[in-house]
Amino acid sequence: MRAGSVGNRVILPVKTAKHFQWSALRKEIYRNRQYYILMAPYMIIFFVFTVLPVLASLGISFTYFNMLEPPRFIGWQNYSRLFLNDDIFLIALRNTFYFAIITGPVSYFACFVFAWIINELPPKIRAIMTLIFYAPSISGNVYYIWQIIFSGDKYGFANSLLIRLGIILEPILWLKDEKYILTVLIIVQLWMSLGTSFLAFIAGLQTLDRSLIEAGAVDGIKNRWQELWYIVLPSMRPQLLFGAVMQITNSLAVADISVALAGLPSVNYAGHTIVTHLMDYGTIRFEMGYASAIATVLFAIMLGTNLVTQKLLRKIGG
Repeated sequence: MRAGSVGNRVILPVKTAKHFQWSALRKEIYRNRQYYILMAPYMIIFFVFTVLPVLASLGISFTYFNMLEPPRFIGWQNYSRLFLNDDIFLIALRNTFYFAIITGPVSYFACFVFAWIINELPPKIRAIMTLIFYAPSISGNVYYIWQIIFSGDKYGFANSLLIRLGIILEPILWLKDEKYILTVLIIVQLWMSLGTSFLAFIAGLQTLDRSLIEAGAVDGIKNRWQELWYIVLPSMRPQLLFGAVMQITNSLAVADISVALAGLPSVNYAGHTIVTHLMDYGTIRFEMGYASAIATVLFAIMLGTNLVTQKLLRKIGG
């Protein structure tokens, strides 16, 4: 196929154009080879410990694998069992969506509001408040303190306060009564989630170019809300995206809090989530094929939610 021309442009054959692109790419890689060499260790580790396990999990999800026998291909049976025959998974899916819908947006907006307010404080007070808000995220299993607060006897802080105020007469079994388990777990998760995203938002506000705000005032920005929408938020898109990814991941991957406070399994699976269901089949029953199917579904939900969130964040400031 010969090269043609349209106006002043020369149209190359498809094979020639692809060869030219590959040649340009090779030259670009060679010119920046030092950077690629420095990136290589991270990329290798990322591929081995992140990409390969995801691909392996996807493949194993189509098999029956009990850790004792070689994997046996069974097609879509794990997925059909998951959605059509596993009532506990549907309970876990519902509870996980409750967590995601409530803790995700609420903690995300709370993190930004607190970061915005604290950023206006004097430097010393700002440093102290930042440490206070970030402390739950770096304190390990600090959520065990909530076992004391919601203890099922009259010595628990919540029961003691309510009895003293005359609101209840008998202690409430907060972590053993299915009416209260999910609510308590959501409260604890909200408290635990005010951490990493908050720190990212503080960093974004600290690095904000003040000249943009001054230019906005000249161009007609009349109040702080317009300043927030047209200047601050668009300038913080990377931090907003990072915070959104972290909040989505944390809200959909709730497990440790549920197991520590409500047990595995919880009463009538009231605190059961997708990850605790995955732990049940992966680490207790060792049905690795079925556990991989659960993990794949969770990965798809996280990926879809992140894509939707990215599209919404692109509209900020529009």
